[in-house]
Amino acid sequence: MSRTNFEKLRIYRLAEDLADEIWAMVLQWDRFARATVGKQIVRAADSIGANIAEGTGRGSYQDNKRFAKIARGSLNETQHFLRRAFQRKLLSATDVKKLKPLVDNLAPQLNAYIKSIGRDPTATDD
Repeated sequence: MSRTNFEKLRIYRLAEDLADEIWAMVLQWDRFARATVGKQIVRAADSIGANIAEGTGRGSYQDNKRFAKIARGSLNETQHFLRRAFQRKLLSATDVKKLKPLVDNLAPQLNAYIKSIGRDPTATDD
């Protein structure tokens, strides 16, 4: 099976990595934590990549940019729930050390991706 356009995007693969790491951590939590903050954080993290994928399939730069901005909102939501999970002792310092580089890398790359949508790659900023 060949890759679709969104699967070739580095930003999409980074979003997948973050979502997969979060999934693995949430699976270790007790039932109450998984059912409350766990479901929310997994949905938010999965939504980052899902919105990138949906935007690339919409057929217009405006729609693609709109969905990429929604993905950025989902990243912010994910960060919120990561903070809550750490405060509630659901994530250890080791977990945070593993997730922080993913988030720190994804955020600026997502912003750069949003900025690049619809731009002519051969144009210069004079």
